[in-house]
Formats: sequence, structure tokens, C-alpha cells
Amino acid sequence: MVNTLGVAVVGFGWMGRVHTQAYARLPHHFPQLDLRPHLVTVADEVPGRAQEAAGQYGFDSATRDWREVAADPRVQAVSITAPNFVHREIGVAMAEAGKHIWIEKPVGLTAADARAVADAVTKAGVQGTVGFNYRNAPAVAAARDLIASGEIGRVTHVRIRLLSDYAAHPEGALTWRYERERGGSGVLGDLASHGVDLARFLLGEIESLAADTAVFVSERARPTGATAGHTRAAGGAPGPVENDDYVSCLLRFSSGARGVLEASRVSVGEQNNYGFEIHGTRGALFWDFRRMGELGVSRGTAYQDQPVSTVHVGPGHGEYGAFQPGAANAMGYDDLKVIEACHFLRSVAAGTAYGPTLDDAVTAAAALDAMTRSAEQRSWMSLR
Repeated sequence: MVNTLGVAVVGFGWMGRVHTQAYARLPHHFPQLDLRPHLVTVADEVPGRAQEAAGQYGFDSATRDWREVAADPRVQAVSITAPNFVHREIGVAMAEAGKHIWIEKPVGLTAADARAVADAVTKAGVQGTVGFNYRNAPAVAAARDLIASGEIGRVTHVRIRLLSDYAAHPEGALTWRYERERGGSGVLGDLASHGVDLARFLLGEIESLAADTAVFVSERARPTGATAGHTRAAGGAPGPVENDDYVSCLLRFSSGARGVLEASRVSVGEQNNYGFEIHGTRGALFWDFRRMGELGVSRGTAYQDQPVSTVHVGPGHGEYGAFQPGAANAMGYDDLKVIEACHFLRSVAAGTAYGPTLDDAVTAAAALDAMTRSAEQRSWMSLR
């Protein structure tokens, strides 16, 4: 028997739409789930946005006040896709109201914010899933399996990159993303958080790090109206960019491996250039998000001049089989969020965590805080 889970979405920008569409697609890709989501209500403070979302996607109701969602007995689970600066308040309130939460990274502005939400989830006995979606790529799952099986030997070093141009235009509006009090650490929370999660998912815990950060576009125009995504603005009053455009970070893992993590939101010519290169004592692995279904694999006993083969992932790698019947059929970003939604509902149904949790968010946020301190103090930081 399939039960129904009443869900709500709080914050209906681009990510709110992604979560909603993921809920709608769950029965198509994961019909075996014990729970089926029912879209109860959507909340967004921008006038008319929630009502428009309800009409387009079939929510039963709409509101401008997320507090009404917390008080709504029809809602058992909530997607929190609002801006970073309200993650803590909304996350804690929803958990205290007994709602399971699927919350976007970085879960607040600091590790203290993430920890507050994690503590509320634990105390309430509800489930909490975090939006670290790149670990859901079947090629990433395949890479993790190859590392765990020793196919590339002992991992020696890794390079993780998250380079994008979404803030490269000087007319990009000075939205909350660029303010320290509302956007936190800038590109660290936005992109480097994904890099930390990938690093931990693939290679284990990070022991210490040393980081350097920079702001390259120091001033932007304030928007004159409501914004969504990465809006451009011209003619508005100028204001300072208060958080970082760029970070590069050296990593030391508990295993002894070394790493480099680089993230930028102002890289002209780079559109979602996300991926990793992992080297071991007997081989290497290469992944590029823009060619999501391919994994470069070098393994064997040649050591020198050892070739790299391209493996097209297929059924048997991660959740690929829920989307395509054979290897080399393309998957996309939204598919990763469908997998994330599946893990969230599985967690609720089973009462145990599937996928990234609030504890993962706390650990990632602690690493981001350490990067900020490291850049300020120009020294290594321990994460123990």
C-alpha cells in the first residue's frame, strides 16, 4: 500500500521550482517508494509568486508567510529553498513543528546555523536531507566504488573545481547573495560547499586546510524590484560586494591524501565547469559535470604511460537505472534532484537517513568557516 506525504515548498525561486518538479516526477522514476508526495502548499514572500506557483504546479494552497506552513497540519514535510539567511529560522521552526525537512545547502550562513538546524531535527526526531546533489551523479557513485575497491590504489591527491560565470557580468544585481549578513561567505557557501561534500563523499574526512579568497567585482547596482536567480541590474544605486567571488584551498585528508579545491563565480568563459581529478598509486579518475554520464578511468599496472578510458555509466551505477535503460543515455541536473527527493522520502518512510544529512551540512559548514579564518589569518586550520 502506498501512503501519501503532504509536502510544502518554502521559497519559490529557481530552486523551489526544481524541488517541486522533482516531487512530481518521483512516481515515474521510483514507483516502488512507499510514499507519494502530495503538493499541499507553497510559500513565497514576493507578491503573487506563490499563487502563480500553485496554479502552475497544482499546490492546494499558497501563502506569503512561511509560518503558516509550519502551523499547517496537512504538511508533514517541507522543502526549504529560501535564501541562506533564513535557513536557520525556517529550518528550526519546521523541525520543531514536527516537519521533515529537505533543505538546500549551505544551511544558513555559518556552521552555528547549520548546527542549530541539525540539533532541532535530532531533538524533534524528524528526518533532514540536504541539497548536496552532485554526489547523486551515477558517475560519482561509480568513482566512489572504484576508490573503495582499491582499483586505483591508495589515493594520493585530488583536484576539485567548481568554476562558473554567473556573477561575472559587472551589471549583475547586488542581491542578497553578495551581502555578508544575508549571503554569508559568497562563493564558499554557494559552490565550495559542494566541493567539500564531494571531497568527503569520495575520500573521507578533511583533517586540515589552508585557503585564499578574493573579491574581483567589488561593486554592483542594487536591484529596483524582486529578483530570482542571477538578475542583471543597471542604473540602481551602487553598493559594495561583501563576500567572496573566489576561493582556492589546499586540503589534507585524514587518509594522508592531499587536495586542491577551487571555486569561482566570476570565471568568464566557464559555465558550470564542475568536476574532479583523483589520482592514486595505481590509477586515476576524472569527472566533468558537463559530461555527467562519463567517467575517465585509468587503472592497471603500467604506472607510466598508462592510458585513460572513458566509461559511459549505465544501469548498475547509482540510480541510473531509474532514468535510462542503457549506458550513454544522457541524464541532467534535474535528474539529480529527483534522486535527492527519492532519498528524502525513503528517509521519511524508513525513519533512517538516506543521502546527505544535516550532520554533513554541519561538517561542510565548519570547513567553510575554517576557509574564511584561514584566508584572514594566512595560516593552516585544523578541522579536528
